[in-house]
Amino acid sequence: MVRRLPEFLVIWVPLLLSAAHLISFSIWTIWISFTPSTLIPVTGWVGLRNYNSVLASRNWQIAFDNLLLFGIAFVLLSLTTGLLLAILLDQRIRGENVLRTIFLYPLAVSFVVTGTVWSWLLNPGIGIEKLAHDLGWTSFHFDWLVNRDMAIWTIVIAAIWQSSGFAMALFLAGLRSVDSDIIKAAQIDGAGPVRTYWRVILPTLWPITVTVIVVQLQFAISAFDLVRALTNGGPGIATQLPALVVYDLMFQRSQLGRGAAAAVLMLLILLAVLLPYAAWRYVRQRRAAHA
Repeated sequence: MVRRLPEFLVIWVPLLLSAAHLISFSIWTIWISFTPSTLIPVTGWVGLRNYNSVLASRNWQIAFDNLLLFGIAFVLLSLTTGLLLAILLDQRIRGENVLRTIFLYPLAVSFVVTGTVWSWLLNPGIGIEKLAHDLGWTSFHFDWLVNRDMAIWTIVIAAIWQSSGFAMALFLAGLRSVDSDIIKAAQIDGAGPVRTYWRVILPTLWPITVTVIVVQLQFAISAFDLVRALTNGGPGIATQLPALVVYDLMFQRSQLGRGAAAAVLMLLILLAVLLPYAAWRYVRQRRAAHA
């Protein structure tokens, strides 16, 4: 027991403290969501009034629609980009280490920095559009940042740039772990590179694919700082996401109860993704243990 004390102090104490912090504040937020709290928490019981108000608000409806669009587009495109980059690096090309570093570099940049830089690049007055006009291409227009219908796609672009390296790293690790005998057998049977990847290699990566999808969905659901720095929810409220609704209700409108209700709704959306994933992981581990 004495020998295991350092392990307990280093691993379990911080883990237990973090779990207690997460659970206690989650319970507190849930309780606040059923009270008439505004600027400060107050006692009382209003039932589902805060939830009904949030769900009926135009801000939440737009935020939820944007979440669906952003989540699907971001996950699919970052997954595809990461997989293509991993396949490229898997060819053992010259300068692989340099390219891998370049592709992974965005992970080292905070989302605030990413959003700020992309807001400069996509700003029609100082970014890509102005550069094209200065070069004489006056017919070029790229005003997505100020276009209500296209602004959400600027967030998708920035998020893909930030997160594709993560998907690439996991896929590349998976590609490098594929049994070389299986690949050689496919080549002996006459399968070309494309068919080998499509029929032999990629099917073995489905556990990694599921993991990447879940992690990227978790980011999409909780995205705040990237959107705040890039569009601040605008133009107007065209790029609102649930996290911005929570921030707006709690810290700008001083509607603590409604903000807590919006936060609980975000938690439910997140659990809808994480709980099936946890169940899937548990079933896989049980099957592996009994195999």
